[in-house]
Amino acid sequence: MTHSDLMHILVVDDEKSIRRLIEKEMASPRRVIKTAGSGDEAFAAIRRWAFDVILLDIRLPDANGLELMAQFQEDLPGVQVILITGYGEVHDAVEAMKNGACDYITKPFDLDALEQVVEKAFQHVRARREAMARQSGGQAKRTAYPQEIIGHSGSMDRVRFLIDKVSPVQVPVLITGESGTGKNVVARVIHRQSARAEKPLITKNCATLQAELVRSELFGHCKGAFTGATESRDGLLSMAHEGTLFLDEIGELPVGVQATLLRVMETQTFRRVGEKEERKVDVRFLFATNRNLRKEVDAGRFREDLYHRLNVFNIELLPLRERREEIPVLLEYFLEQLRVGKQPACRVSKTVMQCLMNHDWPGNVRELHNVIERGVILAEDSLITEQALPAELLASGDGDGGDDPFLPLKEIERKHMLKVLEHVNGNRSKASELLGVSRKTLYRKLLEP
Repeated sequence: MTHSDLMHILVVDDEKSIRRLIEKEMASPRRVIKTAGSGDEAFAAIRRWAFDVILLDIRLPDANGLELMAQFQEDLPGVQVILITGYGEVHDAVEAMKNGACDYITKPFDLDALEQVVEKAFQHVRARREAMARQSGGQAKRTAYPQEIIGHSGSMDRVRFLIDKVSPVQVPVLITGESGTGKNVVARVIHRQSARAEKPLITKNCATLQAELVRSELFGHCKGAFTGATESRDGLLSMAHEGTLFLDEIGELPVGVQATLLRVMETQTFRRVGEKEERKVDVRFLFATNRNLRKEVDAGRFREDLYHRLNVFNIELLPLRERREEIPVLLEYFLEQLRVGKQPACRVSKTVMQCLMNHDWPGNVRELHNVIERGVILAEDSLITEQALPAELLASGDGDGGDDPFLPLKEIERKHMLKVLEHVNGNRSKASELLGVSRKTLYRKLLEP
């Protein structure tokens, strides 16, 4: 399945039974479905994920669906909105179609008709994508990502969308997320997609800056500025001139230096340590942090004015435990990346896959890469088995099917299927895909006495 085959759907309805019904009946390996019960929840969803199709109730407890539609279309260009209406609201839905709604369905609705309406909307999305690809020179724009932005979840689609939007614009970008989620990768891609791509990308982790030499490292110093300064030296700002300066873990920057950085961002001028003359610099700033900077501001550890200056455009990377559907894709990518010469890429056993899917991944994508690298080293005949996994992953997977090693094979298989079903919240299409069996086979085995 290619990335373009996946359909990302948001269902916005205040009736929980409607949300569950649509989510259950439309479940498919080629669909990623999210739900929201209010306008606020819907806005929170589109801030985290990109959607192709939105099923939107006209009447919500906290918002007017018609007004929401306009905002969604502004935030997600090209999204197709299908309105959910009661019989008395059909006139409103027809009027809304004149203003950009794709279609409407009425409650109670026919599920087959819903399927057709959603598929028709997705065809519009695909046609628009193909037209844009032709206008921008075929696949050039898509292949601009050098296979670094991996994953097909809605959240990663949202990240790609935000990167495309912000890369050409000379504004600061704040990349947030837990350690190991790929903030450095996003920074590299933004630089590579920008007009400064041929100029330097200078990266510095603020946690590694020596307290007494922070100003010197950032701004440079002149000869004799302090003990040991035997010669003048450029700082990171000068090195990044006409390019990009990426300051990772910006929350670690000492408060005393934050005011100076703010001034540099506002004036594009700075002074070397020990020098009176101001220097001009042309730098685009990217920042990253695993801290909640808003809380750091409230605690007095981060300047509020600097926070607002660098938080012009935020890209949030979700932890891997919140986007587990990407694990098989990342696994395949890492196995190919770690392949030696012309040898075949390693593969993993079903037990290993179960362990990978069940683990919480506190170290996120970086931890997954390290586990796979260890597995490749310990693989036998190109197969990674549970013996190659760290103990904490084996505990996550409960790999042998339970505490009782003498359970019948049928019962072990059944327990495994139930565990996978629990992991995907009862979605049998997703469960059958993970298990590598058809839905019919899954149903039959679960019903067996």
